[in-house]
Amino acid sequence: MRPRPALPLLAALLLALPALAAACAPSSPGSPAPAGKAAAPPALPVPAAPGASSNPGGPVPASAASAWAAPAGGATGDVPSPAAPRPAPSISADDADALLFPEDAAAHQDGIDACRRGNAGAVAAPRPGHERVRCLLALRYHHDPRAAASATALFEQTGSIAGLEREHLMDGGYRGMLHLVPELPVSAERRHLEWTAAALADFDAFFADLAAAASSPLRYRHRALALRYFRSVRARTPSAYASGWTVAYNLAGSLHRSADAVRETLFHEIFHLNDSAHSGWSQAALSPIYDGIVARCGTRIPCLAAYSPNETIVKGGTYYAFQPGNGVGEYAAELAIRYYREQRAALRGERLGKAPFKCGPPENARAWSLLAGEFFWGADRVAPCPSDTGER
Repeated sequence: MRPRPALPLLAALLLALPALAAACAPSSPGSPAPAGKAAAPPALPVPAAPGASSNPGGPVPASAASAWAAPAGGATGDVPSPAAPRPAPSISADDADALLFPEDAAAHQDGIDACRRGNAGAVAAPRPGHERVRCLLALRYHHDPRAAASATALFEQTGSIAGLEREHLMDGGYRGMLHLVPELPVSAERRHLEWTAAALADFDAFFADLAAAASSPLRYRHRALALRYFRSVRARTPSAYASGWTVAYNLAGSLHRSADAVRETLFHEIFHLNDSAHSGWSQAALSPIYDGIVARCGTRIPCLAAYSPNETIVKGGTYYAFQPGNGVGEYAAELAIRYYREQRAALRGERLGKAPFKCGPPENARAWSLLAGEFFWGADRVAPCPSDTGER
């Protein structure tokens, strides 16, 4: 979960998503909680297949069984077959239904039923899942054709579905009790859907570039996500939170002021999902580093400045990565943003605005190396540290 920052975010150009015409007749396509903080409904049961895929979320063909020849002489030795590839993660049509109509399905039941069976009447065979999801998206977004086209394109390209959060009260910790209500990213808020789509497209390109030099399979999922949009009543926090391959996005979130800000916030939240899928890796791997920094600096901003992956400061508090109550998981997610920001700049041939994070104190280099090794195949295209400081 990310807070309202005390420092302004840089403005960015809005990245427009090419419009696709939403297909099919009436149609239409649920809620996570930050660990230990949110009193939110259960998350949508999206299959948690490890790794990402270029499959846009449509049906995944079954892999054929592998065969092998018997050894000479007719013996049948114990030769194992190659492991079948894991299916790409995807969101089922039934789960899309729940995600797009979490609280008002009854009011749209005729359209939902039509999406399930197609246009040939009640006796027709059920519509294939991919087409049914397209139909559900058209139904949900029918009041805003441009948003419908963006939501459909997002699904086609990444397998992710832009739906709604459920209304509930959340215990936001130091933020207090928060009332969250569902709201679609349409009309004046359509830019949030476009920024989301642009961010996920950027992640596709980013991971493709990293994977090109990788020697091991992808271990980081960023596709086929359930996206739940909401607004916090009389508040601007949390900007987002995540669990169960679901990211909840606040249309009033204080961080969501530009395409760049949304892109980094989503990377932060998607890291939380992957951290959880890796059995809470950050808790075991980074706690010794994190605890040592906190023991040395407490919450003192001047002391923490060299160790904080990012500049975000909680209003009235300290760096978000070290804000009391956040814990090592938030430090790890902020470190993931810094890794993404610096690797992305290196891949694009851009200069960094500040010294590489790994070139700071020794704790930074150790945390950087551990994170890269666990999630990003150890890839590091940022230039080595100057010899006078050395990478530690």
